[in-house]
Amino acid sequence: MTIPDPVVELRGVHAAYGDIQVLHGIDLAVPAGAVVALLGPNGAGKTTTMKIVSGLMRPASGTLHFSGRDITGITAAEAAGLGVCSIPEGRGVFANLTVRENLWVAAGRHTSLDAMEEVAYARFPRLGERRDQLAGSLSGGEQQMLSLSRALGRDPAVLLLDELSMGLAPLVVSEMYEVVAGLAADGVSILLAEQFARVVLPLADLAVLMVNGRAVRTGPPAEIEAELSTTYLGG
Repeated sequence: MTIPDPVVELRGVHAAYGDIQVLHGIDLAVPAGAVVALLGPNGAGKTTTMKIVSGLMRPASGTLHFSGRDITGITAAEAAGLGVCSIPEGRGVFANLTVRENLWVAAGRHTSLDAMEEVAYARFPRLGERRDQLAGSLSGGEQQMLSLSRALGRDPAVLLLDELSMGLAPLVVSEMYEVVAGLAADGVSILLAEQFARVVLPLADLAVLMVNGRAVRTGPPAEIEAELSTTYLGG
């Protein structure tokens, strides 16, 4: 099977917070239309990798490429302009704004509020029922639905999901990842970071195991799953 060219690629990326080195030469490629699962324990460097891709952090060395073009040092706003949408760890909603206001902020100049609401409420009817409710008063699952809706309403080319399952009940996690699988089927390229590998392996096309800031294994999910140790990853 021919693997599509990468839409996002990291080449030899190092990153640090002050004097603390976090990433040590990461090579990572997200093929167009693929789901890549970034796996590893807490502190492995998954979130830092996502920050590099989203433009929230500049690599200390190495390069970031988008559709073959070197975009190292791009800002988060510039990355968003290329169609890179990120849902950060801990959800990304404005707690003191209503559901509808959150969608309005996300729409910005790129699309209309009506279009954002149409996409959001069709995919998550519960948000339509709560459109005038403050986001901070929603359940964790509903807040995650809102986070997804804020990203999806802008028709992303690449979707970055950092610990989507955090703090959610297993049934809600399954619901969220059903949505993710549907997006992948529609051709959205997805890079997702998860500590609990077995939640995401069934929908991934490629898995990358990170330990101590290094990508120690990359391959088909079935091969990675066979090597996983619960010492590193939650079940």
